Amino acid sequence: MAESVKERGDGSAELVKSMDDKHPSLMRPAARYYSAIKDAMVFGKGRYTLVKDVDDVENGAYDKPLPCFGCGIGWFSFLLGFMFPFLWYYATFLYFGNYYRKDPRERAGLAASAITAMGFSLLLLVIIVFRWF
Repeated sequence: MAESVKERGDGSAELVKSMDDKHPSLMRPAARYYSAIKDAMVFGKGRYTLVKDVDDVENGAYDKPLPCFGCGIGWFSFLLGFMFPFLWYYATFLYFGNYYRKDPRERAGLAASAITAMGFSLLLLVIIVFRWF
């Protein structure tokens, strides 16, 4: 609703609606739809309330350090997996078991270990195939 204030010559003011608010049938179809959407958006404002205060943010969710010397199980398994490849498979098992839901910071390391385990498995398969043929 486009409203404006029109001042009269005698100093008084009058609230005036625009022509398109009085007669929407005179508007172009695209403008009519835009006006309806705009009115719906304006109407919906203020209906939602804030559940928590900004100051009430829960601290402590990520205050504790990650296990395995602070780098997390995933990255620790990834790094040590180059000496002990079984750790990549262990991290893959944790990744597909959604272990990262306990702490989302673990997800990247577990995914890296899962990808490396897949590559290592492919490498082993290629080596075995070339040895037999």
